[in-house]
Amino acid sequence: MELVWLKRFTEGWHDRVRHERVPHAVLLVGPPGTGKRAAACWIASTYLGVATDALPSHPAVPVEHADLHWITPEEDKATVSIEQIRALVHELGLTSYEGNGKVAVIEPANAMTVNAANSLLKTLEEPPGDALLILIADRVGHLPATIFSRCQRIDFAPPAEADALAWLDRLQPGAAWVDALRAAGGAPLAAIGALDEMDTSAGMARDMNALGRGQGSAVEVAGRWAKIEPQFVLNWLSHQVRLSLVALSAGRDSAPGLAIDESVLRRMDSRNLFCYLDIINRLRGQAQGSWNPQLTFESLLIDWADGLRECNLDAPLDGLNLIMASR
Repeated sequence: MELVWLKRFTEGWHDRVRHERVPHAVLLVGPPGTGKRAAACWIASTYLGVATDALPSHPAVPVEHADLHWITPEEDKATVSIEQIRALVHELGLTSYEGNGKVAVIEPANAMTVNAANSLLKTLEEPPGDALLILIADRVGHLPATIFSRCQRIDFAPPAEADALAWLDRLQPGAAWVDALRAAGGAPLAAIGALDEMDTSAGMARDMNALGRGQGSAVEVAGRWAKIEPQFVLNWLSHQVRLSLVALSAGRDSAPGLAIDESVLRRMDSRNLFCYLDIINRLRGQAQGSWNPQLTFESLLIDWADGLRECNLDAPLDGLNLIMASR
């Protein structure tokens, strides 16, 4: 589906091509969900002479091409390493397979280590042959000034809300796009993820309320939750418990954004909500993979279904079956 709000971007790129002003390195900057990755795919396809749509499209899928190199952090790593950049520099120095030059995309550019960024500087300044480097960044503040100064910056901004909503409604008519778009800061592609999170959050709220009323099975709910990204579950739980504490401390049974029903909150031992929140937050600080989601969520939800009548803040997390070293 074409990203219609990127029409001005494509017109600007075609203008660069017509006037032979295509830079050797570009930096695509803007909030997540504004179409930077789709734009990078479109630029690469155009530059390599591959048939492409008039506009970038969603979902963004890089074209399979021998002269395109797409660099992202390796699996289970958060950074782009110096070894990855050195390998890329070597590849860019080789002859183009199809004669239209080479394209390298680094996503996200702000994930490069300091050494990786430094090893890219000379290539950014003097790319070999007809190489084009495309860097994608959500936050330019995390990029070294030496990288920033060697790239031509192209900014991406969210479209007008009416335009974004019209596009989203074509994607999935009737969905709660207004709330999702505002939660995503106006970025249409980020709103797609926000809508999924809203649906997931609503389902989790139903589960928490049912268990809090003594309905359903904590084990079955934990099985469903174990299929969700664990950090999302813990973040949601932490937020809801904090809102519960805010409401109760103010002498109310609700607070803006609180999804836990008043009748359920009344069943909870309010003294142990602090303990429950502490356990959740300590789990949030644990390394991914150091605990078993199924067993962890079972323990948390069984406590919740029991009205939080027992909560030992001093007990070690592994003693509560919350931290499981093996998965």
